[in-house]
Amino acid sequence: MTSIQALRNRWKSLSGLQKALINLLVVGGLLAAYFIWQYSRTPGAMLYGHNHTDRPIFSYFVNDNWGGNGGMTCCWRIEGKVLKVDWIKSMTRTQYEQGAREETLSIELPNPPRQRGDRYLHVHFFPGNQVRVAWSSNLDTPYENLKEVPAVPATKDQETKAQ
Repeated sequence: MTSIQALRNRWKSLSGLQKALINLLVVGGLLAAYFIWQYSRTPGAMLYGHNHTDRPIFSYFVNDNWGGNGGMTCCWRIEGKVLKVDWIKSMTRTQYEQGAREETLSIELPNPPRQRGDRYLHVHFFPGNQVRVAWSSNLDTPYENLKEVPAVPATKDQETKAQ
């Protein structure tokens, strides 16, 4: 008797209730595995850096996820109410000869609202060490053609610190 025949005979000898419970356990296990996989997989957020300053950005991070030195990096889990942006300002040879040195900077910003289809987090570096972030579903960004730093509404924490 082969093992498949033995399993088939064993299955036939089970009561209807036992078969139903086994089927329920198998389906439940598959559903649990799917939800665990769905929760643990990277949602695919891509960081896209934009530099509007006269100094190169050597590297940057959003919530400890590396954003490179321009362009796009993938795939990160970007979540939370606050985004911590760390960046390293480099310099050109001329700037170095004029006394500029590498600087490591950090800022915390409110995470902008994210729609279900948003996959790109655009990180814009503006003069005066200003940073703005925006979610989008494609490579378009609201800050692309701006010359000045757009105003960001103050959060409650920022308002209390100002008073």
